[in-house]
Amino acid sequence: MGDDLDTVTVLETLAGIDPREWNALAPGHPFLSHEFLHALHETGCASERSGWLPRYVTLWHDGRLRGAMPLYLKSHSYGEYVFDWAWADAYQRHGLAYYPKLVSAVPFSPVQGPRLLAPDEATRERLLGAALELARGESSLHVLFPPEAEARQMSRAGMLLRRGVQFHWRNPGYASFEDFLGTLSHDKRKKIRQERRKVAETGVRLRWLLGRDILPGHWAFFIRCYNATYRAHHSTPYLNRAFFERIGAALPENVMLVLAEHEGRPVASALNIYSPGVLYGRYWGAVGYVPNLHFEACYYQAIEFCIARGISVFEGGAQGEHKLARGFLPVETVSAHWLRHAEFSRAVEAFLARESAGVERYVDDLNERAPFRKPVPPG
Repeated sequence: MGDDLDTVTVLETLAGIDPREWNALAPGHPFLSHEFLHALHETGCASERSGWLPRYVTLWHDGRLRGAMPLYLKSHSYGEYVFDWAWADAYQRHGLAYYPKLVSAVPFSPVQGPRLLAPDEATRERLLGAALELARGESSLHVLFPPEAEARQMSRAGMLLRRGVQFHWRNPGYASFEDFLGTLSHDKRKKIRQERRKVAETGVRLRWLLGRDILPGHWAFFIRCYNATYRAHHSTPYLNRAFFERIGAALPENVMLVLAEHEGRPVASALNIYSPGVLYGRYWGAVGYVPNLHFEACYYQAIEFCIARGISVFEGGAQGEHKLARGFLPVETVSAHWLRHAEFSRAVEAFLARESAGVERYVDDLNERAPFRKPVPPG
């Protein structure tokens, strides 16, 4: 690829990009698809008004898109799931501006996946270099939940790495939910069966709705549940009904809604996004309290779906040690950070060294409490 034909362009919209060219850069990643990201922008969920101004770095070769990096100019730290509020506060106490900052992420979604969308390492280096150059006009650059290979590339470019923890369920090829339960310790297996039985005894029934089977009435109920969850946590919802309806229509092969009903009336719902290899648990809500329904709708139904579809990984989202007892195991995540202010960068580097050691100990402790049956020692 000749550099004389390469052009780096920063875009504030995906409207002019051919979705096929964009999607070819990140196949199998629904959250990075043109349809998903453009829906966030067009419905106002991730926009300048909401504090997420798209500043996508794109690389063009002879008029064709050859690489891209989802990037946003942020005026706050909401919706990121890698928490840097303390850094922003420290900047403010010293009379410095932390915002706006540059963030490469999927808005409102703590999902792992490539952030340097390109077919080769040389193009990824060009994208990262362009993003770092752009960041010199702001306080910092933050890349959230990239794969390890990209994180190492970012570290070589001078970015600081930060570790976090999520809980993922893995499917080695279970034949059924009972097959999965058979791998758990007796106490954990018994507890899950009790939880599922208690939900069934209430008369609540659950079903899966896929893509175009999700009708406007279903979306209306789901958004009611979604908003109720945010109100319960005294937060403002990030997403709106227009966004959910749009991805339901645009990504019918990637959207699954769990609908819980009692005597024919909906009482709760949980939304999942999935690809052939990974299911992502995203949003949940209920209009009334049913004991254990959260576990059934959010975890056990999704696990059954993964087993039925042969999906290998279920990413349960951010945080939640309660997932451990239900067959999820801790997985380390990574983010990469560059701060223009040299003194603050050194302070953050020292903080991250201490924090990473704590994360490592935390993961070791969680693994000691893994819910699976211990193998019988030989002899």
